[in-house]
Parts: sequence; structure tokens; C-alpha cells
Amino acid sequence: MDDSARPASQRRWRFVRAAILLVTVLVICLCGTSLLAQDWIKTGTGLGVEKVKLALPDFSPSTNDPQNTALLKTFDDTLWNDLDNSGVVEMVSKSFYPLQVPKQPSDINYSAWNSDPVNAAMLAFGTLGVTSGNVIVQGWLYDVKNTGSPQVLGKQYTDVATDESARLIAHKFADDIIYRLGGGVNGIAESKIYFVSDRTGHKEIWVMDYDGANQRQLTHLGTISLSPRPSPDGSRVAFSSLNKGGWEIMMYSNDLNRLVSFPRYSGTNLSPSWSPDGMKLAFSSSRSGVSQIYLVDAGGGNLKRLTSDKGPDVSPTWNRKTGTDIAYVGGSTGLPQIYTMGVDGTNLQRMTDQGYAVSPNWSPNGQFLLFAWVRKYGPGAPGASDLYLMDIASKQWVQLTHDGGRNDFPCWSPDGRHIVFQTNRSGQLEIWMELADGTHVHQLTFTGHNSQPNWSWK
Repeated sequence: MDDSARPASQRRWRFVRAAILLVTVLVICLCGTSLLAQDWIKTGTGLGVEKVKLALPDFSPSTNDPQNTALLKTFDDTLWNDLDNSGVVEMVSKSFYPLQVPKQPSDINYSAWNSDPVNAAMLAFGTLGVTSGNVIVQGWLYDVKNTGSPQVLGKQYTDVATDESARLIAHKFADDIIYRLGGGVNGIAESKIYFVSDRTGHKEIWVMDYDGANQRQLTHLGTISLSPRPSPDGSRVAFSSLNKGGWEIMMYSNDLNRLVSFPRYSGTNLSPSWSPDGMKLAFSSSRSGVSQIYLVDAGGGNLKRLTSDKGPDVSPTWNRKTGTDIAYVGGSTGLPQIYTMGVDGTNLQRMTDQGYAVSPNWSPNGQFLLFAWVRKYGPGAPGASDLYLMDIASKQWVQLTHDGGRNDFPCWSPDGRHIVFQTNRSGQLEIWMELADGTHVHQLTFTGHNSQPNWSWK
């Protein structure tokens, strides 16, 4: 029958069905694209492997010292949080655990831990006790599905009996577990995050543990200091500071706990970035007029200009994997965009093609660039500054944050599984952390305005 001969109601119904089918196909395609994107992110960041189900009962006291209770609380909480944040394991809720908790390997009831309701693959357990002013922790990791050869890890840790020592031992044990369950990649529980804070009245350089604990001030310059960048070996921190002569690159020694000398250059000098071998620094300088990217030895000698563009070039970041490439922000086309080039200034490539793209940071494995991007920028163009992850080879990108305030200055963790960044989503500028696939988001700083985080290399 000719369609025009059909009743109008039937024709309308056929049109509606066709529209529904089209929308369904589009949704499936979009979801498929999103899932594929998430797949290459998870694969490249090591988050694509199925998480190991881990049971972690509270450790037991091994002595009767009165300090045990407080130190056990610190140790248990720190260890749980480290493992829960790792992106490597799935923590089994303590509400499912059997009443009998092992203190020694001989105490393990395998069927109680490897079957429902616990159904764990791995069990971490141990003891903590204070003796003669020292805290001694014995920790084990057992594969409770493998009763033939179950021990994966068994280790003893000793330190002075303080709250900080209990935290440090928990970090060490967590990293030992993550190394074994996460494909031989070192954990980040002992790493540090450097950042800028104005909580004392001036923007100074601060440092904290990766989980936000032990926040302490490094510089006391009473001016504006920005862009802290720890050296690969952790011995120094390069940063920019506004002094009487203008913006300078300055150097702080973690070994000496004080500033050390570094040459002064003319113009505005910002955003230092270390080479992977710690032998060179890239930074932006306006010493020749418009800001360009320069290269210098770690001691300040052999200054070399890398870019010669019409617009300003700023914010260099090294490819940590190869050490032969640098990403930076270039403004020669108008709005800032992300570019890459060789460390000799050749092989220039533009990575973004629209909007307002800044703050690039190269992943430890050299596969990804992380940056802040306002994709629709200009008068009347709504859009937020969100974090994006781009595959270098294909230039395929994925958005990690979605209109949760203004997000900027992202930085990779040493293991490539986590991201730290600044955002005002809580009402003021603070530092937050998430897994590299955009999940497990949580806040690290709460006092003052905190910004420009940069993770230690290890």
C-alpha cells in the first residue's frame, strides 16, 4: 500500500517509531564511543585490570603497652585509606568479616575468608606493638584462594613509637602490597604533593603527604611564589617568585631545608620544569620580549632558547618517559593552545585546535597529556574549564571533569593512576584528587586558598 493512502494516525506512528529507533541508535553509538574511550584510558593508566578483592581486618596488639590503642587506630585508618585510594584493589566491607581475625598465618581460616559473604581473594593482616619506645609491625598478605602456596608478602617494620611513624609504616606496607598486586608498579603512599597556599597571608610553597596529611610550609618569602616543581630525586624544588627585580626562578633544597642560589635572568621567568634525569630545566622567559621557552642546566648555566613564536609560549612540561619531548602552551594563533616539540625545538605539533587550552602535564608512561580546556570560549559561549586527557599518538581525548567549578593545573601521580588538580567546586580554590579515569574524587586541602599542585616523581 502507498504510504499516502494509509490513515494519518498510522503515518504518525511510523514516524514516531522511526524517530525512536534513530535516537536509540545514536544513544548506543554515543555510549559505545564513551565506553571505548574509557577502555583506552583504563588500559593506558593501569586501571583496566579487574580489581583484586582484598579483606583488611584491623591489626591486633602484640604487646600490652598503653600506646598501642592510639597507634593501632592511626595505622589501621591509614592503611585502609591507602589501599582504598590505590585503584588496584576492591576493599571488602568489614561488616562481612568473620569474628575470628588472624594474628599469625597459622590462624587463617581459609574457607571463612574466601567464600561468601567475604569472598576475598587476598587477606592482609598482622600485629602492632610498642616495646622499649619502638613500634614493631608484622604484616602479611595471603592469597586465600590458593591454599597450596598462599603467602604473597610477609614483612616486619620497626620505627620509633610515634603517630607519624605509625602512618609511615602503614604507607610502606600499603606500597608493598600495591607493588605486588598492581603489576609491579610502585605505589604512591609515600609520595608528596607540592602546592601554593595563601593561608599565612602570602602565597608560599607548601608540601603535604599524598593523602593531604602533614601539610607544612616550605618558603617564607612574604611575596607571591608559584609553580613548585620537585626534582626527580626529590632533593630540590624549583619555583617562580616575585621579587624586587621581577619574576625569578628560585630553588629550595629539601636536604638543607632552605633556599639555595640560582642565577637571575632578565624579564619575567615562570613555570620551571625538570627533565627526567634532573640535569636540565625548561621554563618560560620574556628576556627577549615576548615570553618564549628556554632550556638551562640544573645549575643555571648554558641557557638556550627553544621557541621563537609571535605570541607568548609558557608552561613547559617534559615527557617523563623519553626525556626528548616538551609540551607547552602557545599563544601565536590567538587563544592559548597545547603544542609539543622536541627538546631541540624541532618537530612542532599542535595538539588542540579550539577553545582555551592551558596547563599541560605529561603522563609518566609518555602516552597521555593532561590539561585544562575551555572548549567553547568567547563572548556568549558557555563553557567551563574542565580537565581533559589526550592520547598523544591519536590526539583522541576524553573529558574527565564535568562543570564542577573551574578545574585547572592537573598533575599526574608517579604511578600514572591518579590525578591531582585545583578547583573551586567547594566554593573556594582547593586541591582535589581523583583516579585517572575521573572516579574516586575527593578533597585534600581545606584551609585558605590552595592551588597549583605538583606531585613528586616517586
